[in-house]
Amino acid sequence: MARILHLRLEMSTQRSLLYALLAGALLLGACIPGGNSGGFLSQSTPTPTPFLPSFSMPQTTDVPAVAVEPQPEQSAAAEAPLPKGMLPARFEDYPAPLALSDIALPNPIGRFVQPEGQVNILLLGSDQRPNDGGFRTDVVLLLTLNPDGKRVSLASFPRDLYVYVPGWRMDRINGAFARGGMPMMADTMEYNFGVRPDHYVLVNFWGFETVVDALGGISVNVGQALSDHRDGFGDYFVPAGPVAMDGETALWYVRSRGTSSDFERTRREQEVLVALFDKLISVDAISHASELYDQYEESVTTDLEVGDVLGLLPLAADLGAGNGEIARYAVGPDQVDPYTTSGGGAVLLPDTEAILEIMRQALGVPE
Repeated sequence: MARILHLRLEMSTQRSLLYALLAGALLLGACIPGGNSGGFLSQSTPTPTPFLPSFSMPQTTDVPAVAVEPQPEQSAAAEAPLPKGMLPARFEDYPAPLALSDIALPNPIGRFVQPEGQVNILLLGSDQRPNDGGFRTDVVLLLTLNPDGKRVSLASFPRDLYVYVPGWRMDRINGAFARGGMPMMADTMEYNFGVRPDHYVLVNFWGFETVVDALGGISVNVGQALSDHRDGFGDYFVPAGPVAMDGETALWYVRSRGTSSDFERTRREQEVLVALFDKLISVDAISHASELYDQYEESVTTDLEVGDVLGLLPLAADLGAGNGEIARYAVGPDQVDPYTTSGGGAVLLPDTEAILEIMRQALGVPE
């Protein structure tokens, strides 16, 4: 029995180290200056959550439960030949809407043909609290890994992006996972952006806070001074330069938006990622891997297995050594238009053509 327990602990430690080092290396690489810009900005720390809600469709009171919209009419643009590197997709290939939308549903954009062996991992940051069934994924980040080409890219999506959620209606992208789990989120990504993630990693913000504290805090290289309200502190100020942060401070720094925009938060998220990576690969952190695993299990939900991660470690090593191609992309102000819903919600309408070009570059699809 003791031998079995030892082996389980050994495997748990290996799993936690593999995930931590892979994610840290790849995400750090994506934060290194340089690379291609399309809608350039890089996003955030992954934020997974272990307390997943049941994914039954909630009852709605503002629309009929069985209201179904007609299939969108195919526009002339949709009937034209697809751009090179894309496969066609039909509206009926996806779950029908269950509720009415403020605007007409867009057509599916098609599916990008990607390089062989390429892996797409959706990194999601959840604001869910323990024992709280409702949450949003305010961080939505697509990590694309091409081991053969030694290439990694990050593409980030604003939480208020107003997209069609297959099986629901037009809605903010940050509500898709909570409503229908990874199947609905994967449909949403494929329908609107032409890529279906192979795997996902979901992290909760409060788990992230605990992990930072378990590491003994991190040193964040603050690129620009920040002053904003912080609960329990009033107006809180962080100067530019190296700043020691515990988990609560790092979480506030990442999520602060009272004096800045969501687009500006991406820089701060990258800075915290770099600091977290530096601490994760330190001798002190590795020596306490078994202790950190407990925090990891409480903070991260993913469908990645150890075998999936092992196959990507050489790419992580190449990036850590400064080899390989690294590119960062984001859907930013130039790829969206502000829109107010009938309920008064401020959302962002995607410029499909502009986002298609970003996705083409992020996925390494030929022109």
